[in-house]
Amino acid sequence: MTTRYKHAMSPLQIGQVTIPNRVVRTAHGTLFSRGDVTDVHTHYHLARARGGAGLSFVECSSVHRSSNFSLTMTDDASIPPLRRLADTIRPTGMKLFAQLWHGGQVEPAPNGGPPWSVTTLPGRYSRMRPIAMSTRQIAELVRAYGDAAVRLAEAGLDGAEVLAGAGYLHSLVLSPVLNTRTDAYGGSFENRVRFLEEVLTEIRSRVPASFALGARMGSSSDQSLLSTADVNRAILHLEGKGLLDYINVTQGDYFYHVERYAAMDKSVGYQMDAVRETLKGVGIPRLVTGRFGTMDDVEQTLRAGDADMVSLVRAMIADPDLVRKEVEGRGTEVRPCIGCNQGCIGGLFSGRMSCAVNPTVGLEGILGEDLIVPAAEPRKVVVVGGGPAGMEAARVAALAGHKVTLFEAAPDLGGQINLASHLPHNHGIGDIVKWQEREIFRLGVEVNLSSYVEVDEVLALNPDIVILATGSMSVGAEELVQTAAPHLEVPIDGAAQVLTPEDLIVGNHRDLGKTAVVFDDVGHYEAIGCCEHLLEQGLDVTYVTRHTTFAPEIDKTGRAQAALRRFYRMDGSHDHGNAPVSFRICGSSLITTIRKGEVEFRPLDGIHPETVPADTVVLVTFREAFRELWDDCEAAGVEVYAIGDALSARDLVVAIREGHLCARSIDNPDLMARWNNM
Repeated sequence: MTTRYKHAMSPLQIGQVTIPNRVVRTAHGTLFSRGDVTDVHTHYHLARARGGAGLSFVECSSVHRSSNFSLTMTDDASIPPLRRLADTIRPTGMKLFAQLWHGGQVEPAPNGGPPWSVTTLPGRYSRMRPIAMSTRQIAELVRAYGDAAVRLAEAGLDGAEVLAGAGYLHSLVLSPVLNTRTDAYGGSFENRVRFLEEVLTEIRSRVPASFALGARMGSSSDQSLLSTADVNRAILHLEGKGLLDYINVTQGDYFYHVERYAAMDKSVGYQMDAVRETLKGVGIPRLVTGRFGTMDDVEQTLRAGDADMVSLVRAMIADPDLVRKEVEGRGTEVRPCIGCNQGCIGGLFSGRMSCAVNPTVGLEGILGEDLIVPAAEPRKVVVVGGGPAGMEAARVAALAGHKVTLFEAAPDLGGQINLASHLPHNHGIGDIVKWQEREIFRLGVEVNLSSYVEVDEVLALNPDIVILATGSMSVGAEELVQTAAPHLEVPIDGAAQVLTPEDLIVGNHRDLGKTAVVFDDVGHYEAIGCCEHLLEQGLDVTYVTRHTTFAPEIDKTGRAQAALRRFYRMDGSHDHGNAPVSFRICGSSLITTIRKGEVEFRPLDGIHPETVPADTVVLVTFREAFRELWDDCEAAGVEVYAIGDALSARDLVVAIREGHLCARSIDNPDLMARWNNM
């Protein structure tokens, strides 16, 4: 075992609990179930316990019927399933804590009624006013926190934390601005910290001394609402009362929610400036987060003295075995988190957490890669296409011992991700195809680059299975069809500069002019990247879309919010001098005419068009699947499957998932129905 991670792999005492190393997985919603822990949670956490995490948190657990999101800890029925989880994890050595939660104004009651909060002020995304808690209701909540903590201890968990940040109930109470109460829980600092102090005191008095207790706290995205100084004062006060065994620091709230889980546009440790201010003078063990992704990140942070524990949540969603692999000197084998947020955050808006780069998340009990065994009868597999779908299929088939040959028409592997990685603030997306490339070579896949193959060449290899991952093609202006009005013919002046995203990103030599229109029919990051590329070149940009909002398919990841903040704060260049460039969103709209230097558009349900200047027009439309080879192979009687964009142009999450499932289906035909629509 390497000594490279001396600090990261050293044990740490938290109260009376000793964790075996400093790598932590902080609480994160999965929505694998609503209510109690299930076997899905157990397999998910067990995989990461075996992979080397020192401490993991069960996701946020509601303590009271007045607010609910994921798990609940409101009655004793929650104890048996939690006990099964704790009993399963215990032999691995990883310690298990849980997070006690109340959403305040953010999340409604399970029956859809109003939640309890500090005042009747609705949250930024609320659908109703909350109920301002009475002192009787506050006392009821204090008891509820204590009841929930007792249940955790009875279930055999090692500790708990109270979520007192991120814009939820306790941070609202702590805020000198949002808390406008005039009773014993509002006004002075002592009054505003009283509720949290009472909750921690209640828990302390009712759980065993061996049960660790902490809090997750942090300032607001808007420092005028709750500053780092406010939170620091509260932490020191609670530490002085002996109520905290550790402190877990976060940053941000719903006023700029992506600050809590920034994507690839932010660097490793992006929260640390605020965290250092928050933790001034704190003597208890300190846990920090902020896009840390490797054991080197953990080691460096610990050596710098900025923390005692570091969270690797998203990194260990992507690769459960991260710690074990890096400690064993196999760091290049670690599947990287690319910081896209499409599965871990965006998945929650689709029903449950997933992962763009690891399709087995939440399916560890049936699809974990530790379940892959050598095939009894290895088969000859030909994969055509070396993008993320094709490489995932090749990788997984090779893991099972099949003989895999891959053909890629381009001189490099990576497919459309190579282009996507050149979009502004999107470079990290390329890390996953670099990892896939390393893995398929490590596993002995025969790779043929610059190799465009016809059906006769495929048949000559006598394959048992052909997997087509041949991708998709952009549609040019001459084939423009707007999905909201497919019957509408758009006159396009031959002198107008109309580009595809590929034209824009690759053709840096072009004279783009001073103004641009980006038409977005898809709603994903491609349009965001095109807009930002043009803005960075100093152009004023009008974004026209059939959608009601800006890039809705990526908005749920927080990345659209982050992009808009960059756009609206961007200084100009070229002829703009230092004046800001202009960015305008025109939702629920159609393009009606494209002329040289201008574009005419109108509302979807309107009749009066508007004309805007546009020296350059970029059309972000649905791509066409490129699968002629599928027709030829099927006609020849070959067992052939299309995956990723070759099936239908979609995103990275689907591409990798279909590549993985297709390869697993070779040895488990029952999986075929999960993904194959051909």
